[in-house]
Formats: sequence, C-alpha cells, structure tokens
Amino acid sequence: MGNDADNPDDDLANEAESKSTSRARATALRALGRRELSSRELQNKLKSQGFDAACIESVAEDMASTGWQSDQRYAEMLVRSRSSHGYGPRRISAELAARGVEAEIIKEVLAAAECDWSELAQQIYRRRFSAAAKTPSERQKRYRFLAGRGFDGEQIRAAMQLPATDDAE
Repeated sequence: MGNDADNPDDDLANEAESKSTSRARATALRALGRRELSSRELQNKLKSQGFDAACIESVAEDMASTGWQSDQRYAEMLVRSRSSHGYGPRRISAELAARGVEAEIIKEVLAAAECDWSELAQQIYRRRFSAAAKTPSERQKRYRFLAGRGFDGEQIRAAMQLPATDDAE
C-alpha cells in the first residue's frame, strides 16, 4: 500500500505535466520557426502563454541543447540587422543586454562583426546631413544624433571630421 508507483493520482499528474511540456515545446518551436529569439525572450513568450516556471525552464534548456535556440546566433542576427539599419555598437550592445544576452557573447559578437563602425557613422552622417554644420549648437545636435544611434565619441568625431579631444564622453 506504500508503493507510490501504483498511485493513479501520480500517473495523472505525470501525464498532465507531460502534456504541458509537449504543448510548451510545440509553442517554442513555432515561435523559433518564425524568428530567432534570445533565451529570455523565449521564456517570456512561454510565460505569457501560461506555462509554469519548471516547464518553461525545461523547454528553454531543451531548445538550447538541441540547437533550436542560441543566444550566440540571435546576437549575430541582431548585429547584422541593426548595423544594416545604421545603428552603432553601443546601441546594439544595450539592446542585446536588455534582451538577456550575456555580456561575454555581446562582446564576442561585436568584435567579430564585419563592420567598420566609423565608416558606418560617416555614411549615416552623410545621408542625414548634406551641408556642414554652421554653428556649435548645430554640431552638438548632430553629435547627439549619432550618439543616440549608438556610436562612440571617436566614431562620431571621425564622421563629423572633428579634431579629437581629451574630454570624457
């Protein structure tokens, strides 16, 4: 009578848990089939569908171990996409961090990106501004525009063809 393996309530609980896990797995595969997701995004998507935390963790680990989900691949995709839309490394890094990608992966992917960030800043600058800035306030506005796009001071000065300064950014 003390044997738990014969308990029908345990069998029902295991069956319900198995169904929940397979539903979560199917939901995750559909989501990942549409586009790349970071691990955190996938977990949030499953959470919004009402799956329990243990199921979500299990499915997220399974998706990562089988190669369906990869933060590395997600980061590479986002860097390509955002840089092609004119965003700089700082903005891309912040976006990846906000989406739960580890700092080490972010650093690695940005370093491996085949992108000349200074050249990209120059292209964005030339596309946005046709004439030279005439006033200091106009130069500041342009500097802030490029900074908002995620470029650092060195890249912005190169784009605006300003002399380097020793002041902190």
